[in-house]
Amino acid sequence: MATAILTIDLDAIAANWRALDRASASGVQTAAVVKADAYGLGVAPVVRRLAEAGARRFFVAAAEEGVAVRRALGPGPQINILSGHMTGDAPLIRDHDLTPMLNSLDQVTRHLETLPGHAFGIQLDTGMNRLGMEEAEWEAAAPFVLEASPVLLMSHLACADDPDHGLNEVQLANFRAMTDGTEVPRSLAATGGILLGPNYHFDLTRPGIGLYGGRPYEGAAPVVRLSLPVIQTRSVAAGEAVGYSCAWVADKPALIATVQGGYADGIIRSLSGRATLWAGDVPCPLVGRVSMDLITVDVSHLDEVPEALDLIGPHQSVDRLADVAGTIGYELLTRMAPRLNRVLLGAK
Repeated sequence: MATAILTIDLDAIAANWRALDRASASGVQTAAVVKADAYGLGVAPVVRRLAEAGARRFFVAAAEEGVAVRRALGPGPQINILSGHMTGDAPLIRDHDLTPMLNSLDQVTRHLETLPGHAFGIQLDTGMNRLGMEEAEWEAAAPFVLEASPVLLMSHLACADDPDHGLNEVQLANFRAMTDGTEVPRSLAATGGILLGPNYHFDLTRPGIGLYGGRPYEGAAPVVRLSLPVIQTRSVAAGEAVGYSCAWVADKPALIATVQGGYADGIIRSLSGRATLWAGDVPCPLVGRVSMDLITVDVSHLDEVPEALDLIGPHQSVDRLADVAGTIGYELLTRMAPRLNRVLLGAK
């Protein structure tokens, strides 16, 4: 097989959800964020496994993503749309029983006029300056919005992955000031917020990246393994170049493995000449440039060249690889390309 293999451990995702559920304060419901095709891992199998584990509420970015979740799960679980109610969304929201988190007065008006009586929530901006109503807008809207019975008031922490950042407490105070006394269920914490402690948990937590084995949840079970098959090996002499633009030149005789995988698979070019692949417990340096379909790896020190080398696996998490690339694990996960051969562990 010449296609890179992405192994996805659905049982590990379920275990991470259960662990974060236990980490949430007593009586707090734990939802699951499955936007961007479950962070690139395939939304249908992921949400089905999470539902089996006990998740009953799911968050996605857009109504179209919500439709995919509803088709995977059928009726019952609540599916919240973080972008709210956009123009043209009404049929999707109505027909697939989606719950938009309304972000502005315009969205409130659109939703109440086009889908009166349909469930909705409200997103508030407490300091991130991205989505949600700011304090003055919420103060003006709150009387008639609360009369329409929102199912949730939520906000999002900008710096929860840094427990000592001063904005965390500022946002917490702002959220309380905007929502205390409303008697509406509230949600502030995603993965990082859960780890900040029970003051941030309110009625509902919304873990995302922690489900998929990423920071800041350092205790997460690993979820993905990316193995790249070796297509060919060749000996190069000292002074010979490998790959595009002669970006790497051997300083001594070397054995080079050409492996299947490149930026068309989501392996970003900033890993060129910097990343490490693994043959079991043995590190092997990536040499030359990451190209569209191929990577070249120095395997001179191996007693035997394996059939595949791991780019993500037991010795290199997605976050560790992201550090090398100068990015974050979120980006690498969501770049995983459709042509990868996906192997699901724990699928029912």
